[in-house]
Amino acid sequence: MFGTNGVRGIINEDFTIELVLNLSRAVGSLLGPGLVGIARDSRMGGEMFTQVVTSGLTSTGCSVVNLGLVPTPTLQYMIPRLGCIAGIMVTASHNPPQFNGIKVLGSNGIEISRETETRIELIYHSNEFKIADWNKVGQVTHYDSAIDVYLEGIKSHIDVDKIKNKKLKVIIDCANSVGGLVTPRLLRELGCTVVSLNSQLDGSFPGRNPEPIPENIKDLALTVRVTGADLGIAHDGDADRATFVDETGRVLWGDQSFALIASRVLAKKHGSTLVTPVSSGRLIEDVALKAGAKMDWTAVGSVDVSHRLEETGAELGGEENGGVFYPPHQPVRDGAMTAAQVVEMIALEGKTLSEIVSELPTYFNTKVKVPVPQEKKESLLKKLLDLTKDMNRITLDGVKIIHDEGWFLIRPSGTEPIYRCFAEGASQETADRLSEEGVKLIERAKELT
Repeated sequence: MFGTNGVRGIINEDFTIELVLNLSRAVGSLLGPGLVGIARDSRMGGEMFTQVVTSGLTSTGCSVVNLGLVPTPTLQYMIPRLGCIAGIMVTASHNPPQFNGIKVLGSNGIEISRETETRIELIYHSNEFKIADWNKVGQVTHYDSAIDVYLEGIKSHIDVDKIKNKKLKVIIDCANSVGGLVTPRLLRELGCTVVSLNSQLDGSFPGRNPEPIPENIKDLALTVRVTGADLGIAHDGDADRATFVDETGRVLWGDQSFALIASRVLAKKHGSTLVTPVSSGRLIEDVALKAGAKMDWTAVGSVDVSHRLEETGAELGGEENGGVFYPPHQPVRDGAMTAAQVVEMIALEGKTLSEIVSELPTYFNTKVKVPVPQEKKESLLKKLLDLTKDMNRITLDGVKIIHDEGWFLIRPSGTEPIYRCFAEGASQETADRLSEEGVKLIERAKELT
């Protein structure tokens, strides 16, 4: 039921009000009673599912505080500050518009552990819910100041005056979702001239697909270039990630933006620890090595990175998809915090974003999706493990094959009926060739299942 990042499905097909009701009852039964914070993004069915979540939680005796339309990291930031025992965010993050979903958060704002997910699933499937007595049904309140508090939290970690003095021009593509309620305002308050794209809330996502990958943000790249802006920023559907475009219109993809922040955060303390999934590449290893930092590898998924940060007290976490975890603010992905850090970097160093990026080692990436039916994912992985048993590999999450000239990672998606193949090399030709090798392995394994 739970995937890499919550529970997701197609609205009114496999993600239904019955599923959401009983899943919410299971959450309340295990984690309650107490106050639960809830919020949603702009997706279709968001209001419907929010009401269902409210009904399920309150039926178990939990009370609900509804933060309304806010990014996931805003809800995460507010959960401990409102004294909540848990949180539920109605979102399917970067998935296409026909999807919705929920993320379940603990009392610290971090998504619940894999163990807790399993316990919730057991309650869900057994239908053994706690039902409150008539006079102990939970209450519902609304909290309207979450964004104000959240933005002040971000600004407490950056040099506001330096940014204001730089007077940067920034184009922000908010994917027709809740990032538009946060990041444009944040950067205006930091003295930037802000131009917003796709900032009207619309769950059909008319401007672009909500995943902020290069092919989906071509309009942003073009706008940055033709308007002479200093940079562009693109969010996903729930604004926990940020992708950047430099002043030439070039997209910084994956490890690049993560590496920029990592190089500066890790350099502040020798012996720092960087937590990152096996999908991250050699650029991140290079940056960590230069800063004298240790690498701590995890399985792919923000849940795993966040929990590892909490366990180790590491200085920074990040993913190759543009998610950065900055624990002094909160140990979760936070798109607006990441945006503020990159803007601050440009202001403090007096360089263009392209100049800052040019100081990093250069690697090239290729990403491919291969359709695989949900019911065949597990058996296909077993075949992949058999096929690659004599190769130089890491099997922490999927299979990562390491060559002298680069690597590729093949793993099942936790949110879609696909396998993902990530490849990296010192040239685009090498990355493409390694990606093809990975896809051929997937297809071979499909034939054998």
